Amino acid sequence: MKQISDIIFSTDFFYSILRISTPIIFAAMGALITAKAGVINIGLEGIMLFAALSGVIFSAYSQSAFVGLLVAVITGVLIAMLMSYVALVLKSHITLTGIAINMFSSGCTVFILYLVCKDKGISSSLASKVLPTIHIPVIQNIPVLGDIISGHNVLTYVAFLAVAFTYILLNKTAVGLRIRAVGENEQAALSVGAKPVKYQFIAMIISGVLAGMGGAYMSMGYVSWFSRDMIAGRGFIALAAQQLGQGTATGTLGATLIFGMADSLANNLQAMQMPSEVVQSIPYITTILGLVVFSVVKQQKEINRMKKM
Repeated sequence: MKQISDIIFSTDFFYSILRISTPIIFAAMGALITAKAGVINIGLEGIMLFAALSGVIFSAYSQSAFVGLLVAVITGVLIAMLMSYVALVLKSHITLTGIAINMFSSGCTVFILYLVCKDKGISSSLASKVLPTIHIPVIQNIPVLGDIISGHNVLTYVAFLAVAFTYILLNKTAVGLRIRAVGENEQAALSVGAKPVKYQFIAMIISGVLAGMGGAYMSMGYVSWFSRDMIAGRGFIALAAQQLGQGTATGTLGATLIFGMADSLANNLQAMQMPSEVVQSIPYITTILGLVVFSVVKQQKEINRMKKM
């Protein structure tokens, strides 16, 4: 028990929470924006996986991490646009479309990796680049705080800027207000000239940008290579975090940090030689428990509201 408490109250533990939470933050902000537009982006997992692969390939061939990041973001946008076209224009079911994207990405990324470098599981033969880490002046010299906040990959700081961007977009801009109007009442939005499909497309494209950054971080920040199915459910955890966040950017951020904490704890417990099956299930058990709590609280609020009527 003392070993676990020593882990939890160490600066390394809090540092790892921010590091592990980064891709989930990106995906969760994307999920929040699309949810506000009345669209559930189930395809986040697949978008992130395609972005992770394209980032590695293009960073290796260009020998520039930032070229890899740019291509990863473009890939995220293209997959999001494809999903939007099929679901919003061709009227396919959005959930089934997202599931199809996720399933397609799992096999297609391995096939593309094999065509490019003859690797089937991991991009070991590609000399891909890693995005730089940032040491924050002044803060890096502050005891404890500097050890936690400074020295992260550049995309970790961009992830927290993405939270501010999401808040401002949804609450302070005309585009964001129209996205919310479309999600809340399509007919009312139409009456003031806001075309639902247009703003749902915009929401999906922004979601693609954010998910693309999350995927790029996984293969060029969290690790320095691509491997099969390396997103490992983070897209679905992001959807759960968005639900737990009660429709707000700050609430969603808080939920992602809780999931990041569970994942970080699991990694540390694995180092203590605890059974791997139990340890690896901790993040997913946390996700399920979080959704159960969310459902119970939501149901209780609904009961209280009915009693007041």
